[in-house]
Amino acid sequence: MLKVINQEILSHIESFKLLNREISNINALANKAIQSIERGGKIILFGNGGSAADAQHIAAELVGRYKESRKGLPAISLATDSSALTSIGNDFGYESVFQRQLEALVQKEDLVIGISTSGNSKNVINALKFARSLEITTCGFSGDTGGLMNNYCDINIIAPSDETPRIQEMHIFIGHTICQLIDSHFSNY
Repeated sequence: MLKVINQEILSHIESFKLLNREISNINALANKAIQSIERGGKIILFGNGGSAADAQHIAAELVGRYKESRKGLPAISLATDSSALTSIGNDFGYESVFQRQLEALVQKEDLVIGISTSGNSKNVINALKFARSLEITTCGFSGDTGGLMNNYCDINIIAPSDETPRIQEMHIFIGHTICQLIDSHFSNY
């Protein structure tokens, strides 16, 4: 068991060492988020499975707080409304669950963030395509090579791994780092 634990720790450390190549994208996404909020927009996040949990987690950090005491910031995860997800999935197909919610909720000032470890989740891609068709800023958290999300994101932060657990660990770290940058900006308001 100790050997497995050590292997997991080493794998985590090695993956995180490569994350330095995404520093400028992390900074750029945080700046886009700050600009969106200052223009009266909100941060809209979505993903499936563990990525849905990350979307919900990041939205909660913004609405509540990350570390700093500051006003609540407008953010929402599209993965949390089970009634919307199941009715849209039933009536329009699962590939439309995020796009349909964007149709109802997104505004020009908003920032849309899709999360997919593969970068190829059909429902995430469809939502990003839709937002882009409205000229809304689209960003992503993906892994490996970035997948199809590279084609539909203004900024796609790619976790440098092909292992889902490592990608997910980096995604929540990236989300926390962006929350810290946003907190630092708005803590003086």
